Amino acid sequence: MKKIEAIIRRTKFDEVKEALLAADIEWFSYYEVRGVGKMREARIYRGVAYDTSSIERVLLNIVVRDKNVEKTVQAVMKAARTGDIGDGRIFVIPVEDSIRIRTGERGDIALYNAEQEK
Repeated sequence: MKKIEAIIRRTKFDEVKEALLAADIEWFSYYEVRGVGKMREARIYRGVAYDTSSIERVLLNIVVRDKNVEKTVQAVMKAARTGDIGDGRIFVIPVEDSIRIRTGERGDIALYNAEQEK
C-alpha cells in the first residue's frame, strides 16, 4: 500500500477530483493549506499589491493498493498540470498497514470491499 500526497492549485481541485473518480479512486481526503514557494514577488491587482509568497493550495491524501499507484499519480498529474510554475508536487509514501475500524480487517482489504474487487 502507498499513501499519495498531492499538493495542487485550488483552481484545479474539481478537475483532479473528477480524474480520480474516472480512475476508480473513490476515497480520499483533502485539506485547504497554505505554503511557501519559489515565487516571492508582489502582484498588483486593481492598484492593490498582494503578497504571493504564501500561496493557497489543496492537499490530497490518497491511500491505494500498490497496483493503483501509477494510475492515481497519472490522473492527478494530467488534471492538475497547467505548465506554469506552481502546479504542485506529488509524494508517494509507503504505508505499513491499514485497519478498518468497523470490522477490524487489516491490509488491502481494509481499503476496499472484497465484493467490489474487479
